[in-house]
Amino acid sequence: MKLTTVMQVSVDGVMQANGGTHPDLDPGFDRGGWALPLFDDEALGYVDELCERAGAFLFGRRTYEFFAGTWGAIDEMADTRIGRAFNTRPKYVASTTLTDPGWAPATVVGGADAVRELKAAPGGELQVHGSGELVRRLLADDLVDELILLVAPVVVGRGTRLFPDDGPDHALELVESRAFPKGFVLQVYRPAGRPHYATA
Repeated sequence: MKLTTVMQVSVDGVMQANGGTHPDLDPGFDRGGWALPLFDDEALGYVDELCERAGAFLFGRRTYEFFAGTWGAIDEMADTRIGRAFNTRPKYVASTTLTDPGWAPATVVGGADAVRELKAAPGGELQVHGSGELVRRLLADDLVDELILLVAPVVVGRGTRLFPDDGPDHALELVESRAFPKGFVLQVYRPAGRPHYATA
């Protein structure tokens, strides 16, 4: 399967609390919900189509538990194109602590070797939505085939960023870009090894 990561980020790279502040996930963070007001019908339609093309989903534990309690439990969310995709496709949770994933059909998987096995299986596209810590690990292990960023036209100013201040470097090949009416910019990249640095 092709492994695709999907992330909403601000212009300054923040990924935290895009949909709203959550007292358990984001205690004390008062700038949540920066992405939702910027979704228009066109951007939402893109995300609908994106989720519907997935053969399966891979989540980090925290994102999985949050999605299970929202997309998997709230009727108004479950009965949408995105919700139906999340609820009917196979789901995998990368976790060393979760034992009973609950939100069927779901399977707990281990580390990088388990993800390689998933990628080697047939089934189209394995999508990772959110799950920032997992995305960082997958990139570091060279397991990402495509990186989809939905960049919101906002500077949040604080919060957890997708890429840490000190981490591995990656060259990226831009394969698609598109602007949506309210200012979201789609950027689709494929990893392309390490960057080339200019010499003095």
